[in-house]
Amino acid sequence: MNINEEITAPQVRLVGDNIPEPGIYPIAKALALADELSLDLVEISAKADPPVCKILDYQKFLYQQRKKAKEMKANAAKVVIKEIRFGPNTDEHDFQFKLKHAKEFLSEGSKVKASIFFRGRSIQFADQGEKQLLRFAVELEEVGRAENMPVLEGKRMTMMLAPLKKK
Repeated sequence: MNINEEITAPQVRLVGDNIPEPGIYPIAKALALADELSLDLVEISAKADPPVCKILDYQKFLYQQRKKAKEMKANAAKVVIKEIRFGPNTDEHDFQFKLKHAKEFLSEGSKVKASIFFRGRSIQFADQGEKQLLRFAVELEEVGRAENMPVLEGKRMTMMLAPLKKK
């Protein structure tokens, strides 16, 4: 973004509140107007023909842009991922217990990463682990949906579940 003498175009389109008449001005006249008001000539859109400029306080403009960017960042949705781990031979009670926690996490809007750890030779039961993760996803259908199928990465199989959109 160019300001004052950095603007190289011979003519500029002036817009804004503090100018007598919006329109196309020679660069010298636009700079003179800005100087008269003791403000800066700021190039808003360089790609336009002629470039669009505004007469304003550049430091105040930068401050407002930073403030707006900070506000946008604060309002952005933060995705929280909660992880639930179990083994390939997790019994029914533990499975139901972890299922209850996953339902709570999904209903509060968090994503759930369900993972099964294979220790030692238990990697032989990878198909059993996959069945367990798929059952986990089916049990959670009313509060969340599976984002992907179970994936085996080294000695752990993972699957992501996202909460359903509230209507």
